[in-house]
Amino acid sequence: MAYRGQGQKVQKVMVQPINLIFRYLQNRSRIQVWLYEQVNMRIEGCIIGFDEYMNLVLDDSEEIHMKTKNRKPLGSSPALLNLSRCLMVSSHKSSARTPNSHI
Repeated sequence: MAYRGQGQKVQKVMVQPINLIFRYLQNRSRIQVWLYEQVNMRIEGCIIGFDEYMNLVLDDSEEIHMKTKNRKPLGSSPALLNLSRCLMVSSHKSSARTPNSHI
C-alpha cells in the first residue's frame, strides 16, 4: 500500500482488461490497436462488441500505416479483431475522425 504524506493512505486498484474494454464500449471511445507482428500498422475504430476471449468488433475501423500516415477504411461493415496477437489497446482521440468533437 502506498502512503501520501501525513498518514493519508492511497490505495491502488487493479483494473481488469475486460473492464477497461467494457468502459471503452460504454463511452463509445475510439481506440487504437497496436499489432504484434506489424509494428508499422495500427487499427483504429469504435468498439461495438466483444467477448470473453477478447475478440473485438470495431465499427468505423481503418488501417493506419505509421510510416506513410495513410489511412485505409476497412469497409462499411464492422470488423472482427482477435487481440491474442496485439501489443496494446488504447483510447485514441482523433480530431479528424471523431464526430461531434466540438461538444
